[in-house]
Amino acid sequence: MLIADDHPVVRQGLRTFLDLQDDLEVVGEARDGAEAVELTGSLAPDVLLLDLRMPVLDGPGALARLAELGLTPRVLVLTSVSDRGDVAPAMRAGAAGFLYKDVEPAALVQAIRAVHGGQVLLAPEAAEAMLAGAALPPASGNAAPAGPVVPLTDREREVLALIASGRSNREIARELAVAEKTVKTHVSNVLMKLGVQDRTQAALYAVRHGLA
Repeated sequence: MLIADDHPVVRQGLRTFLDLQDDLEVVGEARDGAEAVELTGSLAPDVLLLDLRMPVLDGPGALARLAELGLTPRVLVLTSVSDRGDVAPAMRAGAAGFLYKDVEPAALVQAIRAVHGGQVLLAPEAAEAMLAGAALPPASGNAAPAGPVVPLTDREREVLALIASGRSNREIARELAVAEKTVKTHVSNVLMKLGVQDRTQAALYAVRHGLA
């Protein structure tokens, strides 16, 4: 794991704590986004713990640069910034998780393990913000490739877009003029086809692929 944060006390504190975990190893520390990209290239960490606000190159810039270079660590954003607008762009740019620095230490360890295992993980506030930001247009430029779009029926794409806008099953049923039971079936099919476990992950998929 690589820690990228411009505050030495934060980096040292995280390293000291994470090194106590039997299954986690911190291979390096970066003081800014440019150094994070450089060390990712040389150290090839499985997970990059990334702050958003850093000098030289900030977190979003680092995500874009990693994508340009084809570097694919699992990126877990860990930031003290509470700007709701940061979440969706970071996730679209390839981050696998988004947490705030007030997270409990044990929860951070669990999040690192989950992200390393291929899961998408967001703090509750971040998930809410991501859903709220789902209507934003897809990021352009150097965002990480989103991968192939899973084939969905036209109705399932409609349902997915409404999920991403934060609508409940009842609201979707009213919007599409169908029975709520029918919506539940569509939602289940969408989650199954996308290979995701919940509506937040489905909304993230929609954001990343420009379907929201």
